Amino acid sequence: QVQLVESGGDSVQSGGSLRLSCSASGYTYSSYCMGWFRQAPGKKREGVAVIDSDGSTTYADSVKGRFTISRDNAKNTLDLQMNSLKPEDTAMYYCARRTFRDRCTLVVLSYDYWGQGTQVTVSS
Repeated sequence: QVQLVESGGDSVQSGGSLRLSCSASGYTYSSYCMGWFRQAPGKKREGVAVIDSDGSTTYADSVKGRFTISRDNAKNTLDLQMNSLKPEDTAMYYCARRTFRDRCTLVVLSYDYWGQGTQVTVSS
């Protein structure tokens, strides 16, 4: 079965950096768009960054220039390098797989498999 496991979440100070990783298994990893999403307490889940099979990336305006999404199709992994972190970035971060073998989108409902999440806390 499809399995996604995130790691790397931690507590850091404003301006710091973190690198999140997601290990995928149970499907042809390279064929699917993969994405990072986040959800803060009391807020709806939102798309952070996505990367297509061909390497094309899309970022939420709030993280452009600070976050970088990447994938290693040989290792079935997905990473999110987060720099210049802000308290507003505090959330549970999830990696997810697009439902169909199609182009990427930041829309949450377009993804069918999700990891359990890894917590990122940024203090001021």
